[in-house]
Amino acid sequence: MTIDFSQQRANMVEGQLRTSDVTSNPLLDAMGEIPREAFVPGRKKALAYIDEDIEIAPAADGNGARYLMEPAAFGKLIQLADVQSSDVVLDVGSGSGYSAAVLSRLASFVVALESDEGLAGMATEALNELGCVNVAVVGGALQGGYADDAPYDVIVIGGAVDHVPQSLLDQLRNGGRLVAVIGEGNAAQAHLFVKDDGIVSSRPAFNLAVRPLPGFQKEPVFVF
Repeated sequence: MTIDFSQQRANMVEGQLRTSDVTSNPLLDAMGEIPREAFVPGRKKALAYIDEDIEIAPAADGNGARYLMEPAAFGKLIQLADVQSSDVVLDVGSGSGYSAAVLSRLASFVVALESDEGLAGMATEALNELGCVNVAVVGGALQGGYADDAPYDVIVIGGAVDHVPQSLLDQLRNGGRLVAVIGEGNAAQAHLFVKDDGIVSSRPAFNLAVRPLPGFQKEPVFVF
């Protein structure tokens, strides 16, 4: 049976995004255009538009599995960043490249940072096939960001973290925004960080349960 992905994409916009208070028309248009299935491996393509996270890489080398964030959660996080057409964006933990593809429709240029070589290769191939010429996929430790192209107008951290490293905040331009989900499970909250005259302030925006992004966990503290 042939799957009508275009219809599933339209259903995602109407049934998952709009019902979750994702109201930005440019973002809705981008997510309605980008073929999410192109960023899902193998047999899982049929699940591309379910309202759940999709595993795109198994756990390896002591790190947890990697996931494609469910559409509603992703849409809400990107909407919080308020990406403008002139913005340069750092997409931290770009995974298979879906987030970078969506951001490429909203921003001037996107740097897609990924630490997993397999995912970076998948992202590069899919983005090239879609003609996303304003995206550069780069490799490196996620928590270190990508200083070569800093400063950024927007930084998006693509998964739940225990904290936001100073190294990423340092790569924000004055007036720049960083969005991240801090915490675990249903208690996690999406935060908006804003840099103004070199000073970064932050505020929690809403609860958002997403999968953790490896490399941002605090070291355990042992009490004797």
